[in-house]
Amino acid sequence: MAKKTVSKKTKKVEKPAKPSLFKQANEFFKNRQTQTILGVFLVLFAIFLCVAFISFFFSWEYDQSILTEFDNKQLKAKNLLGKIGSSLSHILVYNGFGLAAFILPFLILLTGISFLLQTRLKSMVARWNWGLFNMLWVAIALGFVEKKFALLSGTVGYELNEYLQTFIGKTGLAIVLMFFLLSYVVVRFRMTPEMISEKIKKHEKSSDPVVDTTSEVIENTTTPVSKEVEKPTEKTKVDDSKSDFELSVDNLKPTIGNHSTIEKKKEDNLNLEINTPTPTLKDETETIISDSNNEVEIAIEKVEEEKSVTENLSDQLVQDFGEFDPTLELGQYRFPTFNLLKEYNEIISIDPEELEANKNQIVETLKNYKIGIAQIKATVGPTITLYEIVPEAGVRISKIKNLEDDIALSLSALGIRIIAPIPGKGTIGIEVPNKKATIVSMHSVITSKKFQESQMELPLALGKTISNETLVVDLAKMPHLLMAGATGQGKSVGLNAILTSLLYRKHPAEVKFVLVDPKKVELTLFNKIERHYLAKLPDAEEAIITDTSKVVNTLNSLCIEMDNRYDLLKNAMVRNIKEYNTKFRARKLNPENGHQFLPYIVLVIDEFADLIMTAGKEVETPIARLAQLARAIGIHLIVATQRPSVNVITGIIKANFPSRIAFRVTSKIDSRTILDAPGADQLIGRGDMLYSGGNDITRIQCAFVDTPEVEKITDFIGSQRAYPEAHLLPEYVGEEAGTTIDNNIADRDKLFKEAAEVIVTAQQGSASLLQRKLKLGYNRAGRLIDQLEAAGIVGPFEGSKARLVLVPDLIALEQLLENEKNI
Repeated sequence: MAKKTVSKKTKKVEKPAKPSLFKQANEFFKNRQTQTILGVFLVLFAIFLCVAFISFFFSWEYDQSILTEFDNKQLKAKNLLGKIGSSLSHILVYNGFGLAAFILPFLILLTGISFLLQTRLKSMVARWNWGLFNMLWVAIALGFVEKKFALLSGTVGYELNEYLQTFIGKTGLAIVLMFFLLSYVVVRFRMTPEMISEKIKKHEKSSDPVVDTTSEVIENTTTPVSKEVEKPTEKTKVDDSKSDFELSVDNLKPTIGNHSTIEKKKEDNLNLEINTPTPTLKDETETIISDSNNEVEIAIEKVEEEKSVTENLSDQLVQDFGEFDPTLELGQYRFPTFNLLKEYNEIISIDPEELEANKNQIVETLKNYKIGIAQIKATVGPTITLYEIVPEAGVRISKIKNLEDDIALSLSALGIRIIAPIPGKGTIGIEVPNKKATIVSMHSVITSKKFQESQMELPLALGKTISNETLVVDLAKMPHLLMAGATGQGKSVGLNAILTSLLYRKHPAEVKFVLVDPKKVELTLFNKIERHYLAKLPDAEEAIITDTSKVVNTLNSLCIEMDNRYDLLKNAMVRNIKEYNTKFRARKLNPENGHQFLPYIVLVIDEFADLIMTAGKEVETPIARLAQLARAIGIHLIVATQRPSVNVITGIIKANFPSRIAFRVTSKIDSRTILDAPGADQLIGRGDMLYSGGNDITRIQCAFVDTPEVEKITDFIGSQRAYPEAHLLPEYVGEEAGTTIDNNIADRDKLFKEAAEVIVTAQQGSASLLQRKLKLGYNRAGRLIDQLEAAGIVGPFEGSKARLVLVPDLIALEQLLENEKNI
């Protein structure tokens, strides 16, 4: 019984997919027998028309007199193909295109041959287009040349001549005909002036004699050489200024493969060893003498490899139309230019006196605690100088680590940070802020070669390291980014730098942003690119989410989008979004099955602590789901907060955000919360940050992008043609969509009528039934039961028993609902 029910369900599902009339006709004409019959018919019909047209020019005067008496059997036409031949000729030649009508049977003949030989349909359509164009042009040209013999141009050519000459005159018509003739030659045969000049040059070069100097060179050598020597190509031609016996040194360079190679021996400069080309199989068999005494001939048979057919429908589509281009809808889109970003004087000023003074203070402070230094090295960065020291043997690292505050006191500097030891090096690092900091502009990191030539999916240019190298990371491999920092330490500037990096590298069809800004002022500038880059819910008025209550719906909508994308990946049998989009570009996925190009979605939350305070678990749960599962389907999270405490950044959040950025924080506890290591409390602020990509922690000066620069970029993008609307996320209806138990029709749940039909059909009033049938949560199903009770459809609560259904059938339900509307 279970198998039967499954088969019935599958039949119901497959019923809408019944092939249409067009598909049935397409399958009929794809049949080989049908194509053969149709091809034979078209070939014979073309011969029929050609014979009728030729006979028409000898018998048209008599045949026209009997056209009106087609049914009279006593009157016979002089046309070789009878009255049908004379009628068709009269329509197509006399009333049609005249002499140009002969192109029609020629086209029919080629079409029939195409069906017989199974050539491509695309070439057949192009042939008919050009043929009809030629018919029209020849008819007009014949009517233009001589009007006395109107039979040659036909009625179409004659009437078009009269009509066109009325407006542009005879000379104008001649110019128009000449223009269309030249256009036909250029388009049809792809003739251009450059192509004609190249053919003339090739003809002249082929007629010029080429001096063969290789024979003289070979004759002067003492060793025997092969008579088969390649003629010099264009690269090895002899200069005209040289004599016939001189040969350029370049011509004696050895070549690779089957060409002759010339090796100059050190023992004797005069002897040249020339390796002749290896014999090639010109025929299917070739004779080789293996033994000079017996002269036994061995016949080598050339074995041909079997031809394999690797072409399928997707390869044919790619060959005909090329790969799918997701950027085609906004093909004229231009990326922001570099001049929109402000340039600063970024030359790092190195003060030798400052470096020497800091070195002496470090050495003296460590010497006071009986710590000797074997070597010291300084690396100057934009805002920080790294002093690498190699302590003497026997010194404990922890002893130097504990002197962090003492070294800071001796240097009178803010933000001394000791790295003991530096990963990958046998040194201890002491980071000391420069007295004169250098601004790292967004312009310098965007124009850097490292960013422009990166092959990353979602490249982010964060800033510059202590060694003044641009740090570029891939958000797709992070796969999520957690940012934290105290107020005013550069967190919002870092978010703008991240968004600016993606705007400079990714097309609007390739990435979409979901922006959450509880402060309502940080991300408002990106409203201008709503229809280019932003994504929102279908019923949302603004793309940038500022209302905390709407964040929950957006996050749950992203979870629905995640599940839908995983279904697409499952059907496409791929593992991640990159493989899916590659397969879709290669036209291996059918859009009729729901497949589409999937853009990356980047969720940016500017103040996460505020969401946790107002929404709590309702926000944390979908974010945890997205962080755990969404990396493979191209949804990436960037979460920023100014309060990195354990109740905001919980263990679930930290476990799924391996990549983290810490600006300056107020305490070591906050530093350990965000980085699992101290150091963020020792930063100097103003964009100074620590980046953790897993194990290593890198100190970076964040790139500075000011508000006017962001405004210029968004204005530049927003002024261009955009999509009709922002990218729409799946609709999400929260469980709180239900209402109270009163009978207010306007406040009823959207699923009220559907729930009533389920209850009346089953004659069982329970919330669990609605949960199963409508896939609802318990709270919403309970509210629906309360509304059904208020409407008089189900009875009151009766303990463990199901509620009594008061409406007997669906007809009575319709009447009840209709009466409620009329009240």
